[in-house]
Amino acid sequence: MLSSKASCNSHGEDSSYFLGWQLYDNNPFHGVVNPTGIIQMGLAENQLSFDLVESWLRKNLDAMGLKKDGESVFREALFQDYHGLPAFKKELVEYMAKIRGNKVTFDPNNLVLAAGATSANETLIFCLVDPGQAILLPTPYYPGFNRDLKWRTGVEIVPVHCWSSNGFRITMSALEDAYQSAQTLNLKVKGVLITNPSNRLGTTMTREERSHLITFAIAKNIHIISDEVFAGTVFDSPGFISIMEAAMDRSLENENPGLWNRIHIVYSLSKDLGLPGFRVGMIYSNNETVVSAATRMSSFGLVSSQTQYLLSNMLANKKFTSKYMKENQKRLKRKKEMLVSGLRTSGMECLKSNAGLFCWVDMRHLLSSNTFEAETKLWKTILCEVGLNMTAGESCHCSEPGWLRVCFANKSQATLQIAMRRLRDFAER
Repeated sequence: MLSSKASCNSHGEDSSYFLGWQLYDNNPFHGVVNPTGIIQMGLAENQLSFDLVESWLRKNLDAMGLKKDGESVFREALFQDYHGLPAFKKELVEYMAKIRGNKVTFDPNNLVLAAGATSANETLIFCLVDPGQAILLPTPYYPGFNRDLKWRTGVEIVPVHCWSSNGFRITMSALEDAYQSAQTLNLKVKGVLITNPSNRLGTTMTREERSHLITFAIAKNIHIISDEVFAGTVFDSPGFISIMEAAMDRSLENENPGLWNRIHIVYSLSKDLGLPGFRVGMIYSNNETVVSAATRMSSFGLVSSQTQYLLSNMLANKKFTSKYMKENQKRLKRKKEMLVSGLRTSGMECLKSNAGLFCWVDMRHLLSSNTFEAETKLWKTILCEVGLNMTAGESCHCSEPGWLRVCFANKSQATLQIAMRRLRDFAER
């Protein structure tokens, strides 16, 4: 006999998003070994600037070898404290500020380390929401949130339905409708979680959206969680404005300290620095109780001291981080333009975007009917017959059928060209 947690299917991994990954894993594309295999276009991984990181590592063998000035720091790196290494947290908050144009500063004492953004988001939900209560989440959203936010916490997600008619922007009426839906279901809403830049759309929030969000949170007396893991991927205007900067602009610390203490940020180095396997995530909060509780909970998912030591050295190299940020953004923009151009030759348009590692693609004209059943059929055809694993909009809880997410930063230029050729042939057929 197993526990109900182990035997139930509330993990959220039964969607087409995860099915596509399984089929890809069984038949992955390789230019030489398996040229007819499935090309992975559902992985939001930044592989465009690995060479910059590798170059730094080759030049800094001491950091790699746990040495300082040629002397071993192995014993220091063996020490594991759930508060994190002070040197690493200092460099981390400075890097976070740098990405945000140094318009906002962060206190390392308000930072909690976690084993990636997945762990950080779940820990924050444990701190803010009780089982059976709810958070609001604008659509479309990352399918993994059904696992990360709900599975172990027992929390419910209530979608904030956004629509293509306004570019899937968050409106006050959409927030109010979601809140009322929760009330109808007898769910107490404890907060709203946003991804900024958007983890599906590749867009940064507008001033109006931020204003709606803050006004709504004040009126409902709820938390704001801002997942900002793509903050360093903004490659075009308008720029990125963190929720913390927006809060400072509204003078919330003095004029509304209640909300100031209910604003929390999740961040990670997985997307910006392309280091998902390092499992470095973090929570930033002005709420001392949240920081204290989250720090204790972080014992279940710590960042290794060796990783912290290595990355504290990397982030301390301001010349490297400046070069990386600038060059990475240029490469992202160039690769995104390649994807958009290739899609256009196949008669497909994308939502206008300025950030992220992906595009939100309009394929409504390819549907046999305006239904999610037709979208699923199209997605399966593209996956199984064309050999491209994209992310179906329905798996992202999109409010209307026909939109798919396509990633561009996890493959070479040659592989992207093959993918676009396959898609063009499919569209012509």
